[in-house]
Amino acid sequence: MTDPQPFILNTPEETLDTIRRKVIAFPWHEMPVDGGWEYGTNLNYMREFCHYWTREFDWRSQEASINRFSHFKTSIDGTDIHFIHEKGSGPNPKPLIISHGWPGSIVEFLDFIDLLAHPENHGGKIEDAFDVVVPSLPGFGFSGPPPRPYGPRKMAEIFDSLMTEVLGYKSYIAQGGDWGGAISSWLGFEHKSCSAIHINILTMRHKDGPKGAEEIAWAEQFERDQIVQNGYRTQQATKPQTLSYAMMDSPVGIAAWILEKMHGWSDLTDNNVESVYSKDQLLTNIMVYVITRTFNTASWIYYGRREEGGRLLSAEGKRVEVPTGCALFPKELLAWPPRSYAERIYNVTQWTEMPRGGHFAAMEAPDLLIEDIRKFVRSLDWNQG
Repeated sequence: MTDPQPFILNTPEETLDTIRRKVIAFPWHEMPVDGGWEYGTNLNYMREFCHYWTREFDWRSQEASINRFSHFKTSIDGTDIHFIHEKGSGPNPKPLIISHGWPGSIVEFLDFIDLLAHPENHGGKIEDAFDVVVPSLPGFGFSGPPPRPYGPRKMAEIFDSLMTEVLGYKSYIAQGGDWGGAISSWLGFEHKSCSAIHINILTMRHKDGPKGAEEIAWAEQFERDQIVQNGYRTQQATKPQTLSYAMMDSPVGIAAWILEKMHGWSDLTDNNVESVYSKDQLLTNIMVYVITRTFNTASWIYYGRREEGGRLLSAEGKRVEVPTGCALFPKELLAWPPRSYAERIYNVTQWTEMPRGGHFAAMEAPDLLIEDIRKFVRSLDWNQG
């Protein structure tokens, strides 16, 4: 473990030129004549997207936006871990670690961090301020690769070390969606310094399975819904290295792989991905994967979870006993179970059914997510020890 060292993103111009040349030279091909997005990422949209990428997108502007926060790197268990550490306003900001997922990155939280750390600058109350820690998952973005695939349980161990040993917090709160929801679950389950968790996805499963008609109906519908989603998940959980050979040489391939998920997992209007995200937001997230050459190592987390035992939280049927806030967004890819099922896995103290939003809640509905986090933390008997 090493002391944190400041980190500033400064992408070599040669890297940007290489990406631009590869996108321009991409050999466009065919799609079915009746194709929208049902066959995968729409070809016409990809052409438009890549035209913007090479002719209008300003990476240097986005790079400056990323650099406006305080970034650091440290080594934990031999892996370089990158993180943003934005200290909150007021006399007692509460430590909050927010974990992203796949195919996301810290970019999901760029417009979210200041709202949490400095609420008084946005019409909020200074008493709601957080010390915000936003790490790049091992193998993702600006963090280094683990020596072999790590799942969310191992990543939780690393993030607990980050919060307690590197940053010196005696206790903290964890929040996350996608893989961040799984990481937060493991933090709350296994690490005593984690005092509470807030999740906007439920990825974990109870050993006894669903009980009663409502839970059984949810489980059956869940499996039906996942049939057309399981392709990428199975590939990345079994043979991620094979996929990497095509992706690592193709910025357009990476963009299409990620855009399909941004489109399919979000709460869109008129089937238009840009009804929720701008091209700049989409491209900034994609570029983090491309410039860091981490598409390959980021996919390893699926393999790592399979080795850790999949979605099962506890073979003994134990649950996360720290207070747990659950934010249910209606277009979440992994549909939430009935509360009765969630309460066998978590000590649910807050359950909020949102009016809008999907999988990438921090980008899609930041106002709803932030207010739910604040409400949850206000309900805690907070004591940093």
